Amino acid sequence: MPRHSTPLTEENLSVKGSLTPFLGENPVCAKDIPKLEEWTTFSGEGEYTHVEFIRTIDILQEDFNIPYEIIVGKLHSLLTRTAKKWYYKMRLYHAKHDLPWWKCEIITKWANNSWRFKMENAIESVILSSEKGKPLTWFLKQKDRLSALHPDMSDSMIYMKLLRKCGGELEHAIKCICVEPCSKEDYINAMEDIITRTRIGKTWTRVPMESKMFSKASREKKNPERPVLKYHECGSTSHLANTCTKKAKINEVQVIE
Repeated sequence: MPRHSTPLTEENLSVKGSLTPFLGENPVCAKDIPKLEEWTTFSGEGEYTHVEFIRTIDILQEDFNIPYEIIVGKLHSLLTRTAKKWYYKMRLYHAKHDLPWWKCEIITKWANNSWRFKMENAIESVILSSEKGKPLTWFLKQKDRLSALHPDMSDSMIYMKLLRKCGGELEHAIKCICVEPCSKEDYINAMEDIITRTRIGKTWTRVPMESKMFSKASREKKNPERPVLKYHECGSTSHLANTCTKKAKINEVQVIE
């Protein structure tokens, strides 16, 4: 006899299906979520680590469809050192909140006016120099600073700002090689090739005249002139006591007229 579906069976099926949590249209599988040690931590002591931390959280949440509640539950382990102390204090005063609220509080805490001033000062003061570092390190460091300070700025605008910090000759040489649109790899390769093969981009320190005179005087002081030897009896510099023909007699008394 065929089995007929009953309301009880349909109810069981609907309840059974609702046990799998969903975020959008894709189910969440606990085994697909990265382990805790694979997540990016945030100490609150880096230059722009809060931007990288929030960006990583957003990427993981999007790729693995992780509910906000799971990420919030991991904050006590993902936040370390200064950020962890701040997190416990915020929980004490504000209790539990969702992930968007915590992201806004992190930005408010670490992306303040003092942080913006330090970032702008670092961008303006650090000039590309072949003696201080490699173009790759300089380019990536400055790009990350600009991206953290201006998250809505396009890559092409960031590259133009970085080229202006290279100096006139180096900027012109890079623009002659790299025709837009270019990637960051193209700009880095052009910088390294120009600085390595030419003198463009190398800084030369001009030595002032005062320092040259000082160095000359110090050398003369270190190498003084040798004294002129002379015989004290006759005052001659051509011979000494052993060859002097005009030796004075010790007991000779000069007669004063």
